[in-house]
Amino acid sequence: MTDINENIELPFELNISFNKLLEYYEELAESDDEFLAKKAQRILNKQSTAPILRDGFSEVKYLKEYKEEINFILQDSFNEILTRNEIKNASVPFHSLIFSSSKRFKSIIEDAGEDFNLKVINLPENDRYVMACTIILHAVYGYDLNFKRPFYYEIPDKKGHLRQYKILYNADFTEVIKKESAPNISEEDYNELLDNFDDISLWHKKFPPNSYLFKGFVINNMFDITIDHAISEIKSNLLISVKSQSDYFIKNFEKTFRSLFDIQDIGVGFVIYNKSEDTFEHVMDKGINSFLLLNEDSKDCVSALCEGSYKKLLTEKSFFTISDVDKYFEQSKGEAQYQTLHEQGIKSAIFAPISYAGDLMGVLELVSKTPKALNSVNANKLKDVMPFIVSSVLRSKAEEENLIEAVIQQECTSIHPSVYWKFRDAAYQFLKDKQRFGDKAMFREIVFNNIYPLFGQIDVQGSSDARNQATKKDLSLQLSYVSKIMKKIMDSESLPVYDQILFQLNTFSDELNSDFKVDSEQRIVTFLKKEIEPILKFKCENDDSGEFRADIEKYFDKIDEEMELIYYYRKNYDETVALINKNMALLIDQKQEEAQDMYPHYFERYKTDGVEHNMYIGEAITRADSFSKVYLYNLRLWQLQVMCEMENAYYQNRHEYPIALNVASMILVFNQPLSIRFRMDEKQFDVDGTYNARYEVVKKRVDKAFIKGTEERATQNGKITIVYSQKEDEEEYLQYVNFLQSKDILNDDVEILELENLQGVTGLKAIRVSILYQSSIDDKTKKALFTYDDLMKEISA
Repeated sequence: MTDINENIELPFELNISFNKLLEYYEELAESDDEFLAKKAQRILNKQSTAPILRDGFSEVKYLKEYKEEINFILQDSFNEILTRNEIKNASVPFHSLIFSSSKRFKSIIEDAGEDFNLKVINLPENDRYVMACTIILHAVYGYDLNFKRPFYYEIPDKKGHLRQYKILYNADFTEVIKKESAPNISEEDYNELLDNFDDISLWHKKFPPNSYLFKGFVINNMFDITIDHAISEIKSNLLISVKSQSDYFIKNFEKTFRSLFDIQDIGVGFVIYNKSEDTFEHVMDKGINSFLLLNEDSKDCVSALCEGSYKKLLTEKSFFTISDVDKYFEQSKGEAQYQTLHEQGIKSAIFAPISYAGDLMGVLELVSKTPKALNSVNANKLKDVMPFIVSSVLRSKAEEENLIEAVIQQECTSIHPSVYWKFRDAAYQFLKDKQRFGDKAMFREIVFNNIYPLFGQIDVQGSSDARNQATKKDLSLQLSYVSKIMKKIMDSESLPVYDQILFQLNTFSDELNSDFKVDSEQRIVTFLKKEIEPILKFKCENDDSGEFRADIEKYFDKIDEEMELIYYYRKNYDETVALINKNMALLIDQKQEEAQDMYPHYFERYKTDGVEHNMYIGEAITRADSFSKVYLYNLRLWQLQVMCEMENAYYQNRHEYPIALNVASMILVFNQPLSIRFRMDEKQFDVDGTYNARYEVVKKRVDKAFIKGTEERATQNGKITIVYSQKEDEEEYLQYVNFLQSKDILNDDVEILELENLQGVTGLKAIRVSILYQSSIDDKTKKALFTYDDLMKEISA
């Protein structure tokens, strides 16, 4: 570089000049203070041989040529006594050229290495140009835009650790001169610039490059703010939700703590304190580990900590430091935290309690693999950051509580997102009323009027019979085991009471096979518990010869601990029904997300021996004037199609269930709008009004309805049944059936059925049609379609 204006674009031409400083010395030369006056005169005399230092120059060669004179002029600015302490240099604005500096500054730059390029880290190129323009506006036109901002350098030290320096500019010895070619800036121009900071072309237009002359130099005073910056970074990181930062949170945190302590191998961990259990627990967030817990999810505090650390952290709520882990590991013989830290190769550590209002919430863990790196002295650095950590943990706990509330709402209550706004409005109004009326305030009822209901279910066929059969098999198996043992006991000890017990066992076995009643299970269970179990335990405890012990112990091994009975066939049944419910519920929940996107509506589902669902759609739920019956028709078609998909999904995967059960699907059509009301006592919605209650009666009974004049149920495996009462509903759904037939979802064997009257309900009819199944997922591409009977043959083939 031969000229300082090379490769830099600014609205002014840069000239190094000491004119303003020399003018100040001219004033001092007239001072009454003889010492100051003589010193000032010596400086003026030294400069007088080099007029270019006052006139100004841009060629770099003059810095070298007049180095002695420049240093002499700047001797007061760079005091020799302070040169090893102060970090300062002399330069021109917006330029990396430095022509004088303190010894400490030189030392810092030398430590940074030969390849280091000093550059302000927070001054973009466009901002630099605009800032130079604001200097002109102030110096030439008297407009003060106050664009002052703190600027920073990042300079690596000998160890390669980045240190942060704040720059304070002294521009007392500068002047800006307008060239003849420079456009005049009017008040109108000034006002236009105020509203166009980002329009760099406008700034170039008003202030063309090099249209002004900058004369002088600036003194840059620098201050090491590495610790302050680290504290600020910790605060900034903590202000952002930990969850939103994912894996980067701990990495950023460790980087900041390493800067704060100037220790490059610091590891950071957190642990939560569970007050009710007096345990430490892992933080749920991904990527946050604990050095106290290592691989354990939780640990009793008394076993995780030694007595001294327990007292410090949990009782006194003060720092606990270990400067030499190996030393204390040997002294304590591997007690508590010393063992855990030693296993991880940790050599020093600080544990800082995170507490608020006297309650411990958790512990911040800082560890290093360098002995004595962390100690009770530098632990005091944490005092400046702990308030921010406490605030973050408090906020995180509040977020966690909100998340828990959201999960409870989603999983444990029936407040669906589509109607949440209504509850929120009611809650807000309740709070307002409470301020006005106090305890007399009432939570307003939640009612939705003029909405259309939809109901559907996929039900396990013959679930009661299947469960009874499983119960009979389990009881028969248990009675059989007991009979064999009792016969063996009788062979060695023939007592009349044993004969009577065998008789009772045979009687129960016959009852299971021929006359199983409602109370049969309870009577058999009571007999086994009260009559058989004491005998078998007595025989096992007093069997010196070991003749019966093996059989009796084998029998008790087969007893389920929770049920206290043999639980094999019933377990298969229960697990099958649970899996059906889980998979069917998961499928309809996933499909529901698509349906909500089409038009918002209320949805709820229940698990019984199958899965039932209710839907309500209408203007009252959406809160907006956007409802049309076309959305009702769309939802009805969607429901019918999804029910067919659920049937297909079940039968495609039936071979994966413990036992093979059949399911049947049914849809109930109700064509009149109704009202639903949230029952505060039951925490669920229910239909409102006497007439609307008819809908609930039909829902509860219709799946048991028979075809008129027969004993055949309306619902049947392999078919979907659509129950309705109005002719217009029949016509509407026949159109849907016809459409799904064209899509190879339904078969062409449509039946129109009349149903027997239900208690309080007459005139019900049903459309019943076979579902077309695919024997496997692959059949979607092969178009291999089956009726239910064909599918059963295919599966059993």
